[in-house]
Amino acid sequence: MPYLTRDDARLYYEDSGDGLPVLLAHGFGASTGMWRGQVDAFGDRYRLIRWDMRGHGQTECPDDLSHYSQAHCVDDMAGLLDHLKIEQAVIAGHSLGGFMSLAFHVSHPDRVKALILQGCGPGYRRAESRETWNKRAENRARSIEEGGLAALGGGSEVAVSIQHSARGLALAARGILSQVHAQVIDSLPGIAVPVLIVIGDGDTHFLNGSAYMADRIPGAVNVVVPGAGHGVNIDRPEAVNKAFENFLSGL
Repeated sequence: MPYLTRDDARLYYEDSGDGLPVLLAHGFGASTGMWRGQVDAFGDRYRLIRWDMRGHGQTECPDDLSHYSQAHCVDDMAGLLDHLKIEQAVIAGHSLGGFMSLAFHVSHPDRVKALILQGCGPGYRRAESRETWNKRAENRARSIEEGGLAALGGGSEVAVSIQHSARGLALAARGILSQVHAQVIDSLPGIAVPVLIVIGDGDTHFLNGSAYMADRIPGAVNVVVPGAGHGVNIDRPEAVNKAFENFLSGL
C-alpha cells in the first residue's frame, strides 16, 4: 500500500489513472473509499489521487492533538503533490475535504487548476458562529471517544469508508474539523480559478453554505442534485459524475 512518510505521520494515498490530476479529499468520518464510483467512472481519463486525512482511514499519526490541525492538513496536501511531482492539480473535496480544498487555495493558489467543492460550506466570519460550530465538533469528539466507531454516524459516504481508530477521529474532530479563523470565507470573492459546487438537495446542513459560496465566487457553477443527501456522490453517482465530467472536460 502506498504511504507518504512526513515528519510526524504516514499518509495513506491511492494514485491511479492518467491525464489531468485531481486531488480528492474525503469528509470527516469518511476515507478514500468514498471516491470509488468516481475512480470507476474517470480512471481512464484523469489521474485521481485519493488520500486519508490524519485520524482517518489507513493514515497513521501520533496520538497527540498537536499533530492535528488545518495547517497540518494543508501541508499534507502540498507534500503529497510534491511527492507525486505534480505542480498543479484540480483540488477537490467533500464536506471537511471541501473546506480544506478552499484552505489549500488560500495558501497555494498557484497550485490550483480548479476547485470542486462537494457538500461543504466556507466556514464562518463571526467568532460567535465559529464557537458554536466548535462546540458541536467537541461534542462529536466526545461521543466518538465514549461510544467508539459505532457512534460515528454520518451519511452514505461514511458507510462505504473504513476507519481503524476512534481516538484518531476524535483528535481530528478537535484539531481539523474545528474552525479557527475567517480566512477561507473572506477569500471567496478573490477566487479566480474555475469552481464547481455540488450538493444534494437533502443536505440541509450545507445547502445555505453552498448557495453562499455560489453567490460570492465569481463564475462558480452550482449543481444541486435532487434525491441526494450529504453523501451526494454515493446517493446519486450518475448525476454527480455528469457534473464532474462537464466541468473537468471544459478545463
